[in-house]
Amino acid sequence: MPKKEKLDPETEALIQWCTEVEQFLVAGGATLQQAQEHIEEEVEWFTDLYYDGLTPEEAAKEALA
Repeated sequence: MPKKEKLDPETEALIQWCTEVEQFLVAGGATLQQAQEHIEEEVEWFTDLYYDGLTPEEAAKEALA
């Protein structure tokens, strides 16, 4: 069994942020699978939004617009 890799705190924070964005996408009408796929397909764009300081709710609104 491979050793589980420890993520750095910044990466963990980004993943948590994306999880919160996902919840807002679902609240906005996407299915959980659609939200996850969209974040995976647009991971660079969402990462930019994260580093630009958008809240998860603001990022979801951008994605749903």
